[in-house]
Amino acid sequence: MQIDRAQPAIAAAAVTLVLWIFGVAAFLPPLSHYTLQSLPLIIVAGIGIFICLVLHLVFIGIAAKRLGRSPVLWVLVALCTLPLASIIGLILFEWFSEQAKEAAA
Repeated sequence: MQIDRAQPAIAAAAVTLVLWIFGVAAFLPPLSHYTLQSLPLIIVAGIGIFICLVLHLVFIGIAAKRLGRSPVLWVLVALCTLPLASIIGLILFEWFSEQAKEAAA
């Protein structure tokens, strides 16, 4: 089943999205006071945000390819509507995959 093949990529995309959110949160109040006072923290958080964003988009592309969708389109949609579309998409994917499993059983 195609959904089972995409599960690892979707799980990895969810993890990288959560890590990206933690990186962005470092620059939001109340954490920005601590982050912006330390150059190493700024660098580490910035690199973490970049790496998590790239990995998130890669995993979205892998999942789209395994589901028989256009990876380029899904990556562009995920990038342009980040993080809301990614969060909503991951929730809906999990919900529909559970429905498919129940229907198959």
